[in-house]
Amino acid sequence: MYGWIWRHLPGPLGAKLVLALLLALGVIALLLFVVFPWLEPMLPFNQVSVPN
Repeated sequence: MYGWIWRHLPGPLGAKLVLALLLALGVIALLLFVVFPWLEPMLPFNQVSVPN
């Protein structure tokens, strides 16, 4: 998959590195600001007591 992405990025090596970095930062931002806040209420991390 990473090879497919790398081959489809336009430009020489320097441009590909910058575009790959921007793509990775975009995915990280999407996860931090959209996916994780949506998923957080469904996770059991707030239930810290052990039932009897």
